[in-house]
Amino acid sequence: MAVLALSACGHAPPADGIQDPYEAQNRAVHRFNLALDKGLVRPVAKTATTILPDPVEQGVMNFSANLDLPGVVVNDVLQGKLANAAENAARFAINTTIGIGGLFDPAKAAGSPGTTTDFGETLHVWGVAEGNYIELPFLGPSNDRDTVGTVVDYLLDPLKLVIPANNHISLYAKVGSKLAERGRYSETVDSILYDSADSYAQARLLYLQHRRYNLGEAPPEDSFEDPYAQ
Repeated sequence: MAVLALSACGHAPPADGIQDPYEAQNRAVHRFNLALDKGLVRPVAKTATTILPDPVEQGVMNFSANLDLPGVVVNDVLQGKLANAAENAARFAINTTIGIGGLFDPAKAAGSPGTTTDFGETLHVWGVAEGNYIELPFLGPSNDRDTVGTVVDYLLDPLKLVIPANNHISLYAKVGSKLAERGRYSETVDSILYDSADSYAQARLLYLQHRRYNLGEAPPEDSFEDPYAQ
């Protein structure tokens, strides 16, 4: 009943424009992230993509996504999306067992691709506004609402409560997954970070468009092509 009451508060009003009062600080963080990507992340990701077969990379991404599913289920419940919660719970059970710990995704092959969400979206459903744009060290573009969501998702991960060692497993899996994604979408990411006249403004715009579109905040008349769609 409490979940339904919170969900009844209504979604946050659609965000509009760019609220970036911390632009000077954000640009400094962006320069740090850019240097980190250029000096470490991009070369490691490209090397890994060259050496590792595609099925191995996909297995790493599947494993990381599977570890996230219990948290996704919690957020589904908090948003009142009980059908999504049931589907994602079933996906976790199937992929953890038949899928050998989540390395494979037999649930998707069986017609259950699932959905993804996070506490940032939960706050959106509860009516919390987007807030200001923020670029976080290591993590990249975000906003006030999603920054809080990231912290809550990390602290309230159900698997951490059941398996304390999962704290490190999740971190390693997430890093491996991000490196695999960076290698796979190298051309797209490079075009944003290194081929743009202002990579900060370009990354900010794409993040806000992508996030708002996924949350249903983009006006219906706007056409949006997801640059990260597989």
